[in-house]
Amino acid sequence: MNITDLIRNRRTIHQFQPGNLPDEAVVRTAMAQSVWAPNHHLTQPWRFYLLGAQSKERICLLNARLVHEKFADEKQGERAAQIKLRRWREVPGWLALTCLKADDALTMQENYAACCCAAQNLMLLLWDQGIGVKWTTGTVTRTREFHDIISADPDREQLVGLFWYGFPATVPAAQRAPLEQMLTCRP
Repeated sequence: MNITDLIRNRRTIHQFQPGNLPDEAVVRTAMAQSVWAPNHHLTQPWRFYLLGAQSKERICLLNARLVHEKFADEKQGERAAQIKLRRWREVPGWLALTCLKADDALTMQENYAACCCAAQNLMLLLWDQGIGVKWTTGTVTRTREFHDIISADPDREQLVGLFWYGFPATVPAAQRAPLEQMLTCRP
C-alpha cells in the first residue's frame, strides 16, 4: 500500500478476531521501525513494554476493579466490571508505550510529541501487515498499579498509551471532516 492509502485506510480497531495473536516478530519489527520518528535532539524518549498473558490478566482485573468502584450501585458496578473483563480478555495482543520524563516542560512536550509520532508509525506499520490497533489511555493506565504491572517507573516515565493489537474482526468506516473545516489561511 502506498503511504497515502495506508494513512487514509488505517482505522482504530475495537473488535479483534478471537484467539488469533499476530506473530511477535512482526510486532517487534514494527516497534523497531516506529522509532525512526522525529525526536528533537535525538532524545529517543520512547520505551516499549510488550505484555504477556500474566500482565494482561493483571491489567484486566485491575480495570474490572476500577469499573466496579466507579458505580455507586453494587449490582450495576459488578455487571459493568464483568462485561469489561470479558471484553478486555478477548484482546489478543497488548503493549504499552511510555515517554521518558524531562527536567523542563519544553523538552517534555517535545518528547511526548516524538512518542506520539512513534505511536502513529507503529500503527501504520502494523496496519500494513493486516494488524489493527487500538490506542487507549483510559483510567486504568493512569494508576500506579498499572505502572507496577508493566514495570515502568512513574517518576521517570509518562504513559503515552496502552495499545491493543490483533487481526480486525470488523473495520469501521472512514470518518473525517474536510480540511476546509479546520484550515485557516492568513495573508
